[in-house]
Amino acid sequence: MNLEILAEWLIAALLVIGAFFSLVGSIGLARLPDFFMRLHAPTKASTLGLGGILIASMIYAAVQGRAGFAELLITLFIFVTAPVSANLMAQAALHLRLPSKAPLPGNVARSPTATATKSAKARPRKR
Repeated sequence: MNLEILAEWLIAALLVIGAFFSLVGSIGLARLPDFFMRLHAPTKASTLGLGGILIASMIYAAVQGRAGFAELLITLFIFVTAPVSANLMAQAALHLRLPSKAPLPGNVARSPTATATKSAKARPRKR
């Protein structure tokens, strides 16, 4: 099998995988109910989708005989800035006390730390 044909198949597979993750991130952004859930979908899935597309672009550049330095820089930039920007937006939303529609876990009141703090508050102090 020719190396160029193998590279074309690999590029096509990475493009399909990248497009799938980008689609999942876009659907999550449109369908999820509140800000925190909407923030999670694009930062995770779309970053993976863009990573797949850019890796396919780097392989294509290598097959064409040029270094994929621009694609590498874009990939590094996206992988560094996406989590940082998501963290800053989440901190701003927490600071503004944005309500979340996510249910609380069922065992919050039964956790050992919650029980220990509750029992420590219930007992009177000895002097």
